[in-house]
Amino acid sequence: AMQAYGYAELVLAETNRSCQLSWTTLAAIGYVESRHGQANGASLQSTGRAEPEIIGDPLDGQGGRSRITDTDRGLFDRDTVYDRAIGPMQFIPTTWQEIGVDADNDGRKDPHDLDDAALAAARYLCKGGRNMTIPGDWWGAILSYNDVRRYAQDVFDKANQYGVSSRT
Repeated sequence: AMQAYGYAELVLAETNRSCQLSWTTLAAIGYVESRHGQANGASLQSTGRAEPEIIGDPLDGQGGRSRITDTDRGLFDRDTVYDRAIGPMQFIPTTWQEIGVDADNDGRKDPHDLDDAALAAARYLCKGGRNMTIPGDWWGAILSYNDVRRYAQDVFDKANQYGVSSRT
């Protein structure tokens, strides 16, 4: 998982220098979303793929979830009624279709592969000219990923923990 987050930071440093995204933010999202590919009994394989695939609850408007009717005909989330978040970084299918990437060059844009998902998340967070060293841009990016204040605070706290821990 750490290799995927670090690689995504390095790619963004070359392709979108003004964003200045840190691996700690990606790692925090990966932790909050799926415990780095380990949600729902999954484990992260040496290939970077979470298996079994992580597919979230239906976005049916219940239990505080948004209501998003099916947009992918079940292609990514196996649900033809509602969308579901997919993979270790928990993308909505339409978002994955927009920003999915083949980071590990295996010929597939796979939302269940943390290498691909981490780089896609990095691209998503940086879109619109955001500079992740500016607090307003950072918070705006995280809230665009998931517009729940408690979620954003959890990501902030975990990113800060990773940052502090990595200095020692």
